[in-house]
Amino acid sequence: MSIQPALRERIQSLLDDNRVVLFMKGQPSAPQCGFSAKAVGILNGLGVPFQGIDVLADADIRDGIKVFGSWPTIPQLYIGGELVGGSDIIEQLVNSGELHQLLGLPAPDRSVPNITMTDTAAAAIGRAMADLPQGTGLHLSVDPGFNAQFALKEITGNELVAQVQGMDLYIDVISAPRANGMEIDWVEDVRGAGLAIRNPNAPPPVQSLSVAALHERIANGGITVIDVRPAADRAQAPFPHAHQALDEDSLPTLAALAKDTALAFLCHHGNSSRQAAEHFRGLGFRDVYNVEGGIDAWAQQIDPGVPRY
Repeated sequence: MSIQPALRERIQSLLDDNRVVLFMKGQPSAPQCGFSAKAVGILNGLGVPFQGIDVLADADIRDGIKVFGSWPTIPQLYIGGELVGGSDIIEQLVNSGELHQLLGLPAPDRSVPNITMTDTAAAAIGRAMADLPQGTGLHLSVDPGFNAQFALKEITGNELVAQVQGMDLYIDVISAPRANGMEIDWVEDVRGAGLAIRNPNAPPPVQSLSVAALHERIANGGITVIDVRPAADRAQAPFPHAHQALDEDSLPTLAALAKDTALAFLCHHGNSSRQAAEHFRGLGFRDVYNVEGGIDAWAQQIDPGVPRY
């Protein structure tokens, strides 16, 4: 399968203009598949600025990039114009330290996190690990939203190994700082039985904020409003107070704000803003709000001069 010269030129231009490019499903603030989310989480965990290209929004790019690099799947990471690979290869390279070298970063911190586990949790996990194939181990990952996930998969030899209750727990280097101090328990209640995780590193949950409360916070100062709507929607019904617009250009600047900055995310009805708020919570922000009802509620309850659409 060939690629049209104009499309090849478009892709090459993206690579020439940006040192780190991730062709992915969705936006970096809202990945639309688990593999893209993993790649975004690794790059964000490294603090690397990158250009995310949403292949779902451009069918030509979606098909063309597979031919351009002779790589059949999405996501695809390019550094300095060279194809690195998909999410599994990205994960392998970050654990080995090779991704740090490619990005010009210091070698990864390979400090093993301190993790505790109750006897009941250890017994339950031990039963699940019975008769594992040779070379398979229990892996722990903690994503940018501080969601912990356990998986039984192949041991590559580049993971960090924590000794917990007499068992080896394999952890990738990006997850390790997020996992430090984690407590693992086993609970049984009316909802069933399962692992319960307490992670002291996790930022507080995203809080709901009514438009009335937002109006009061704006009057008193001390909160940054971030409008996540598309530019056309913002132009149709502008938010009438000082705010920031969230887009690919502003994302690095906003992500670099002090982590104790109070952030209120606003959209049309309060749905996509919650996704954006969760993304910033995953970046480590600890005072994050979702404006319930969005600009539509603001127009109804606070300022009828704002057009409804």
